[in-house]
Amino acid sequence: MAARSLEIGPAGIRTARTIEILRTERGLAQRELAARVTALGRPMSNTMLSRIERAHRRCDIDDLVALSLALRVSPLALLQSSHAA
Repeated sequence: MAARSLEIGPAGIRTARTIEILRTERGLAQRELAARVTALGRPMSNTMLSRIERAHRRCDIDDLVALSLALRVSPLALLQSSHAA
């Protein structure tokens, strides 16, 4: 069976950008947001978060939910951003 492409589509890129925008608006360093996500039970390093924000790593649904909780927004807010670039 052929390997499935892990290309990140437009929604993933928009979500990645929104995560970065909300993090910076809240004055959080990547390590601080990663620590919040980890404290919520979803282990995340600042390197993982950096890769998500740069759209070099897919943000799975568990990451999305934990990030939304850590940023105090709904998961839908990360998907339907008005911050879209």
